[in-house]
Amino acid sequence: MPYTLAPTTEAYFPGLHRALDIVARERKYLAFLQAPPFEVSLPFYRNIVANDLCQFVALQGEEVVGWCDVLPCPMPVRTHVGHLGIGLIPSARHQGLGARLMEATLAKAQAKGLTRIELVVRCDNPSAQALYERFGFIAEGVQRRGNCIESEYIDTLAMALLF
Repeated sequence: MPYTLAPTTEAYFPGLHRALDIVARERKYLAFLQAPPFEVSLPFYRNIVANDLCQFVALQGEEVVGWCDVLPCPMPVRTHVGHLGIGLIPSARHQGLGARLMEATLAKAQAKGLTRIELVVRCDNPSAQALYERFGFIAEGVQRRGNCIESEYIDTLAMALLF
């Protein structure tokens, strides 16, 4: 079944939360190890929709299999900056879907006036780094011991894209 992309709406919140939890529990890609409780996440998701922020979901039929967002930095001197987050459940990976999600999300971020997009990726995730580089992200520095999972330190790489 082909994948489609859609802007996030309230109808996708349960599926988005499920996909987030699946990716988080892999303990390899995100900065947290499980999704927060749904009721805690709901105001966050509603804020994205209410403020027309940059977030798209990937769908296989009606099932949410991934997401990509660029959320604005809340600090007054960094209103031009957005932070990119992306995730796909395992069965949706390596099919070009991440690139499609990023293309849509980055286009909306640029249209909304963001001029710097930041992200942090684990140094042991070269596939993601290559995807980001294809879109023009540049490595800005290694954050030694950027993450710690069960007493294991993982270096992370700060990357940014300038429009």
